[in-house]
Amino acid sequence: MTTWRPRPHIRVVAIGLHWRAGRLLAAEVRDDAGRIKGVRPLGGEIEFGESWQAALAREFNEELGIDIIITGAPLMMENIFVHEGATGHEVMFIAEIAFPPGAFDSEDRIDFREDNGEEIVARWFDLADLDVEGGPNLYPTGLKELLLRRN
Repeated sequence: MTTWRPRPHIRVVAIGLHWRAGRLLAAEVRDDAGRIKGVRPLGGEIEFGESWQAALAREFNEELGIDIIITGAPLMMENIFVHEGATGHEVMFIAEIAFPPGAFDSEDRIDFREDNGEEIVARWFDLADLDVEGGPNLYPTGLKELLLRRN
């Protein structure tokens, strides 16, 4: 298992919100012992000179091998967090996306690998089951409230 730590600079990231029957697609976030501590929508860092839209499309193509459609304007969020004792800082573009027709329709989970070789599992979660006692946290912290406020 790869241990990940935030880098000591501000990252700009784009994440995509894919919904199926009211459930959000999110990847497991694990602690150093391999325990699931939460989930996070898929996406990643925006490269220098790249638009947030291009970064979001690239990330889904790299991770899942599909071409997404961005279906709305982005929400913006600043995320200052601590992971395993290290502070991270992100500025986030968060956008609704659609998959190509039929993509992963029969799947309950999606398994993929990050660039560093880490195996990742993503599943669809009901927002009501996240950020509650006994359930996984939704990262970034505050995303659930942001999503509930927009409706």
